[in-house]
Amino acid sequence: MRRSESPLDILIVGAGISGIGMAAHVRRALPHKKIAIVERRQRIGGTWDLFRYPGVRSDSDMYTLGFSFAPWRGKRAVATGEEILGYLDSVIEAHDLRGAIHAGTTVRSADWSDAIGLWTVAAQDEGGEYTLTTRFLFIGAGYYDYDEPAAATIPGLERFAGRVIHPQAWPTDADWAGKHVVVIGSGATAVTLTPAMARDAAQVTMLQRTPSWFYAQPGTDKIAQVLNRVLPAKWAYRLVRYKNVALQDYFFRQSRKDPEGTGAYLQARLRNEIGAAYDPASMTPPYGPWRQRLCFVPDSDLFAAMRDGRARLVTGEIAQVEPHAILLRDGRRLPADVIVTATGLRLAPLGKIAVSIDGEPVRFAEHWYYRSCMFSNVPNFAALFGYLNAAWTLRVDLVGEWLCRLFAQMDAWDLQLVTPLLPADHALVEADPLAGFTSSYLQQGRHLIPKSARGGPWRLSHDYPADRREMREAPIDDGWLAFRRVRVAGERQLS
Repeated sequence: MRRSESPLDILIVGAGISGIGMAAHVRRALPHKKIAIVERRQRIGGTWDLFRYPGVRSDSDMYTLGFSFAPWRGKRAVATGEEILGYLDSVIEAHDLRGAIHAGTTVRSADWSDAIGLWTVAAQDEGGEYTLTTRFLFIGAGYYDYDEPAAATIPGLERFAGRVIHPQAWPTDADWAGKHVVVIGSGATAVTLTPAMARDAAQVTMLQRTPSWFYAQPGTDKIAQVLNRVLPAKWAYRLVRYKNVALQDYFFRQSRKDPEGTGAYLQARLRNEIGAAYDPASMTPPYGPWRQRLCFVPDSDLFAAMRDGRARLVTGEIAQVEPHAILLRDGRRLPADVIVTATGLRLAPLGKIAVSIDGEPVRFAEHWYYRSCMFSNVPNFAALFGYLNAAWTLRVDLVGEWLCRLFAQMDAWDLQLVTPLLPADHALVEADPLAGFTSSYLQQGRHLIPKSARGGPWRLSHDYPADRREMREAPIDDGWLAFRRVRVAGERQLS
């Protein structure tokens, strides 16, 4: 790639679920396209390579987290991090992507030249800095900062005599056997870590400032097991995927429509699951279900650890960290030998890449989403931000299919440049691109997210069934896209 004199057709940044999915869609639909994938880490997988804490697993079932074209063949619906890495490896092999992936490569900046219709991308690998050119740039680098987690202010943490660990940088020599562990946090990471560490610890306390909504589900899908015995794998996978998407969409809509009723249903399930260890004060969030992402508990492992006394759930605010304990504001003292700060992520859309057009920085928060992946007045560019209320991969599939339709149509018209064109005097009405989700890390990074309209193509939608219909049925030339031509790479474009 360093020695290539001709530009790439598509450069994909990130070899996680987004980047691998996009590359596979291009290979399937447009195998003649010259593509490359650059990945800053030494292994593929993105999130699933970064997070190596105990028990790391998917927080969506693999029938929706898997790609539409690559049936999940595992026995369990909820997969471990290593199983997800293995699945992604199989997709890479099946679509001959191994040679297109350049690991250990960090993209620093990307500048679009309107004169020649190319992105010039500044990258760095072990050999030093270099540049490459590409016609189209796709950012699949996730939505959070891989280098720095969300910083939580924990008074007195510097006085703690034990070990402090953040899940985003889990050390290989971590030892918690026979020790008292306090996991600070209330999201999916804390829910995963607590039962996993409780197997060896003296006791694990999950300390939450605010309760979260929990939903226990089996780790296996019995319907999927039956269908896989009587149907071809692709048919069974498609049916289970359809079922799970429909059920998840119904539950989300019902949560927003009737939060009190849905909350009562979830609380009743929790009482049955936890039994005598059920504490209403620690199980009743001050917000409705699905205002933050629901914490799924496969096989009720967290609740089993609570029933056995190996784990406990405590709600309270930290007054001070002491050398061997955490003191809460209400006077309770939690013994601690190890503290795990599962306090969330720091939002960093577009992988912290400095993007510019003819040298002028692009401030994406001032631009509008188009078809949930492109941006107003930014040419030949797309980025992936997945669903907050469903599996991330559902968006990867929709965007991958739609972009391939776009590329194929442009090839048919002999056009190379496309820009979602939004005039300055537009009448779009802004809506919340985060769909009313109240998670702290999302709200803290809200200023980094591009704008979203209430309707039409100028939005980041979180309605997968509606998106699926729209993305597949809407014409490519819908009146908003401006197309142009470049005769030969490096020549001035012709309007």
